[in-house]
Amino acid sequence: MMSTEATPETAIHALAQWYLEWGVDLSMDDQAVNWYAAAEAARDRMIANRPRGTEAPADIAGRTAAAAPPAGQGSAGKGSAGQRGQAGKGPAAPGPAVLLRADPAAVDPMSPQAVAASARSHAAAARTLAELEAALHGFEGCALKATASHTVFADGNPEADLMLVGEAPGAEEDRRGLPFVGASGQLLDRMLAAIGRDRGQVYITNVLPWRPPGNRTPSPAEIAACLPFALRHIALVRPRLVVAVGGVSAKALLDRPEGITRLRGRSTELMIDGLDQPVPVFATFHPAYLLRQPAQKRLAWTDWLHIAERLEKLPETGR
Repeated sequence: MMSTEATPETAIHALAQWYLEWGVDLSMDDQAVNWYAAAEAARDRMIANRPRGTEAPADIAGRTAAAAPPAGQGSAGKGSAGQRGQAGKGPAAPGPAVLLRADPAAVDPMSPQAVAASARSHAAAARTLAELEAALHGFEGCALKATASHTVFADGNPEADLMLVGEAPGAEEDRRGLPFVGASGQLLDRMLAAIGRDRGQVYITNVLPWRPPGNRTPSPAEIAACLPFALRHIALVRPRLVVAVGGVSAKALLDRPEGITRLRGRSTELMIDGLDQPVPVFATFHPAYLLRQPAQKRLAWTDWLHIAERLEKLPETGR
């Protein structure tokens, strides 16, 4: 016989928390959601909205075009000397085939290369932060958008000289639409206070504006799709110093394979399109990592002291 015992409240709470961590934010709906169909719809929008470039004169499925005649030879209608020598011998053999370079967006508009190219085009077109935010809302090249509750753009003061770039929103950030507002955000606020700053004196964003389900590590393709917007974000804010908060952010911004334990604690000059000079990027631990590994807070404290010292020494920028 089936047991009729009530499920303990603690078990219900644990199950609900597990659902939230994996991106489930509704307990029921009128009908099931077909996320495969949502992905196909996003693909269709991506195809319809992709930037149109110069199209090749032949299709992209491996077809070839005959090579142009060498210099000095006329066209068929002008009867060049080389062609006259072939008179009566049948048609001339075609020249060597030249493989046309295919446009990745034409081959597969949702390929990682095409998505990254589309992201660069959308990001570069933004001339203000408002335009960049609108471009992100209209961008369909990252599947994380379909499962996220909000597009988390930024928080803080866009006129600040210190810009923090985190990894991706967590569960609380996704619910509220702001970066670093959960437990890790509270720790970040305390670290900022330790160097005499608050959110009104910094500008905060993430490499990815959409939460990966379950707070998993974003894939290389997801990072590549979002990174052009993060770089354009930096170019529009024009900070004196960028702090890459966490391993995903540091590796993406600096294009380095090392982990955060190797990248932290040092500054690297980063040249970004739209800036007339490189911007220094300083890498440090993510607060969420410090909550899991409190022994590393000592190194993080050292990092933030270096950040404060570096800001004092950096020259003012003409913003």
